[in-house]
Amino acid sequence: MLKLVSVGLVSFLIMTYPPNANLVPWGVLLLLIYFSLHIMTFLIKNLVIRIATLVTAILLSGLGGVYVSPYFFLLLPLSIIELFVHRPYLRIVGLIITILPVGYVPGDIKGYYLIMAIFSWMICCLNHMITEYLEKKEKQLDSMRLIHDGLMRKVIDNKTFIRQSTYMFKLEERNRISQQIHDDVGHAITGALIQMEAAKKMMPVNETKAKELLTNAIGITQDGISSIHQTLRDLKPTTEQYGINQLKLYLDEFKANHPIQTTFTYDGDLNKISHLQWKVIQENVRESFTNTLKYAEATHISVDVSVLNKLVKIAIKDNGMGKEKVKKGLGIVGMEERTASLNGNLIVDGTNGFSVTTLLPLNNNRKDIAGSR
Repeated sequence: MLKLVSVGLVSFLIMTYPPNANLVPWGVLLLLIYFSLHIMTFLIKNLVIRIATLVTAILLSGLGGVYVSPYFFLLLPLSIIELFVHRPYLRIVGLIITILPVGYVPGDIKGYYLIMAIFSWMICCLNHMITEYLEKKEKQLDSMRLIHDGLMRKVIDNKTFIRQSTYMFKLEERNRISQQIHDDVGHAITGALIQMEAAKKMMPVNETKAKELLTNAIGITQDGISSIHQTLRDLKPTTEQYGINQLKLYLDEFKANHPIQTTFTYDGDLNKISHLQWKVIQENVRESFTNTLKYAEATHISVDVSVLNKLVKIAIKDNGMGKEKVKKGLGIVGMEERTASLNGNLIVDGTNGFSVTTLLPLNNNRKDIAGSR
């Protein structure tokens, strides 16, 4: 841009105040050659050739100033400074060398020459400082991009490792269960079968002995059934573990996928909460979080589960835009219906942020447990 301005200014001066009209075409030719040489400096990577190109431009400016128009001397500073501006410690030297030719410049343009020299030096220095800064930032960006790519590869590798580990864990767990069933139940059933086969053969000969063998087979079978029940009890998670872990998993996934912080607190004997109640709690939490994403513009959501003497209280609250008059949509109506199906109540409040409180009676828990048995 500076070169365009400089060449344009000198061209205007040469055309407006030509010392000799016959020399104007030569002036235009020299300006085109000068401009072409400076464009070449951007395209040439070899330092020696670039210096040679700039020196040629300096000589061209001097020849133009002597033989065509003194205004050609105004192009000297730009070419001289370009030789030194690439090295910070040579920039002052470049300014001094640029000002030295002022003694050989005609008196009527000495002022113009000094202004052009200082202006060119300031603009060139600023331009190269900005260019160096941008190149430095570009290198940092490239470095950060490489780090980012490396981290993404690690994340992908970690995800693959987690999937493989989870699959292996499932295989090991299935193998352990099958081995346990084989060792406990298989041996019991095999022993009972042997006892019953023996009893069948002994029945015509010795009925008393056959009954004794059948009694043993029944005892072995009962032990096997008890072992199956114990294995299933050991494998099945408690209501508290199942419900709380599912809720924590959902909150972690929500926080990872959305720019909203979450807080989860709980108090009381969570084992009193039934599976059906946990299902309603989880669905109400999901619906509340969805409404917060759509309408609240919040940055934080808190979930608190409290088990009191006669009821379970689940309070979900965000710090977003509330609404004094809450218009119930399908989401809130659905939460009310789910809560009412367990004889509970839903309280919606939009005065300070937005909160949804679910109240579920604990006596439903006992009926659910009794029904499940």
